[in-house]
Amino acid sequence: MRRMQTGPMAHPAPDRTPTGGGRRTARRRATRARPWAALLLAAVLPLTAATPALGAPVGVQGVPGVRAAATPPFAEQLTPDLIAMMQRLRIPGAIVSVSTPEWGTWTTTLGTGDLATGAPIRTDQHLRVGSITKTFTATVVLQLVQEGRLTLDDPVSAFRPEVPDGEHITVRQLLQMTSGLYNYSEDPAFNERLDQRPESEWTPQELLDIAFGHPAYFPPGGGWHYSNTNYVLLGLIAEQLTGRPLARLFQERIFNPVGMHETTLDSDATIPEPHAEGYQFISNVASLTAPTLTGKDAAWADWSAGNPYNVTHVNASWAWAAGAASSTVDDLRRWAPALATGTLLSPELQRERLNFIPTSDQPGRPTYGLGIADVFGFLGHDGQIPGYNAFVGYDPERCATVVVLVNLNQSPDGTAPSDELTKLILAKLFPQH
Repeated sequence: MRRMQTGPMAHPAPDRTPTGGGRRTARRRATRARPWAALLLAAVLPLTAATPALGAPVGVQGVPGVRAAATPPFAEQLTPDLIAMMQRLRIPGAIVSVSTPEWGTWTTTLGTGDLATGAPIRTDQHLRVGSITKTFTATVVLQLVQEGRLTLDDPVSAFRPEVPDGEHITVRQLLQMTSGLYNYSEDPAFNERLDQRPESEWTPQELLDIAFGHPAYFPPGGGWHYSNTNYVLLGLIAEQLTGRPLARLFQERIFNPVGMHETTLDSDATIPEPHAEGYQFISNVASLTAPTLTGKDAAWADWSAGNPYNVTHVNASWAWAAGAASSTVDDLRRWAPALATGTLLSPELQRERLNFIPTSDQPGRPTYGLGIADVFGFLGHDGQIPGYNAFVGYDPERCATVVVLVNLNQSPDGTAPSDELTKLILAKLFPQH
């Protein structure tokens, strides 16, 4: 979610999302093209000798065929490449985890979790995960479909009659970002308030009021546009049908069954302890139009951006069902295969979920299913929210998991930092993707 550009690897406003390709199933792949002085030393030094390059390998519980591993052969070259990219993008800290049956699980921590103290980032720390939250919301809604409480083709007006043109917008279109509803987090006034009053608490209705004050991007089903509004509506529908708060639904239906004991839906400015501090260079208003720079422009941005500012305690209520969760690397490593293989859904509903569609006319972009993206064969999601950027994905063919967590939502050059690290990892370790 840039501000909360939430999404999988590359979309415009809050949190990056996939883009591209044709309709596909879980085993089909997107092409390779892809979608987020003293000051500089302060950002770079924690990435070098002051911080150990490698964390201890950690085993994956509940993932058949994946074992704990000693440092795998790729780590010697991948680690300096990751550090170099972190220095270029000015990422304070990163947690990277790769799991395969061949290599086991390799987890490394790089850089700092707190620029004020220089303390290393740690694998037990919580970070906000932005739009990865959408995978939880979508899973709960699909479970309710499985239970017969609604259908994918029900009109949203059956649950929320105030939605403009809601009689023509289906639950499926909300899940797949084809409703056309305006993304409230692209509203300039909303972003001004987020910058000026980051402690503000938002209700879902306030967010919907912002969205419904703008015209739709296109008629229902007439295109694809990443919109957090869709997932606020889905969260409200889930609560309405069950009579339970969304945080409790996540806990009972997802976190407890999967063993994700460190993952929460945060409704205010708090983030569970221990946590990494979160940082931001570009204001929310500026990020609405901030270009992605390259070459000399990117290098100049690195020097001219100034100090990143600490946004750890921005109130996350504005992201709610679209992006307010926080988690740890261990929990996300458990979630990746459960999400991609449909552990919590029937085979029929999982097939519906993995019916991917293009998100752009540009070739080679990731594609989008029902709250899940296909990113070069890795099925998962990314997330971007003030202070943090994350990616989680699982390749069913290789039984491979990649998790990347960073404590910076957007680099000075306009890119999403965890997405850039993820692309590097996939290019180095899974080149046929």
